[in-house]
Amino acid sequence: MKTTTILYITTTFFAFIGTYFFNLGADNAEQYLAVVSAVLIDGFFGVWAGVKTEGFQTKKGIKVLTTLLTWIVFLTGILLIEKGFQGTSWLSETVCAPFILFQLMSAFKNAERAGLIKNELLTVLLDKIDKHKTVGK
Repeated sequence: MKTTTILYITTTFFAFIGTYFFNLGADNAEQYLAVVSAVLIDGFFGVWAGVKTEGFQTKKGIKVLTTLLTWIVFLTGILLIEKGFQGTSWLSETVCAPFILFQLMSAFKNAERAGLIKNELLTVLLDKIDKHKTVGK
């Protein structure tokens, strides 16, 4: 009798947690998709540029996945705070919008490094904004 009670309690707890996070993701799917697509676009062009310049490096490829997981965790935490406290609905836009902007600028820079974009103005602007990518060259 005790084993089944513990099993029911554990199952109910994990069902509640799973349903809660499923609903959080479903209600904010656009924000999750924006973060995922920004990281993956930057990662795709970054890996492409890396293959063309220095060869494929597994460590740099895995960094895309760790960045993706980190930002999904950040976004989830931010959305939990927004849901828990009224008046904090601005939080996800304030934190995630600059991140997405910088990821897209980095994607443009990586696309240029891969030889897909030939625009000198883009190169000059992004070199001034994103200096840490050119330090290792």
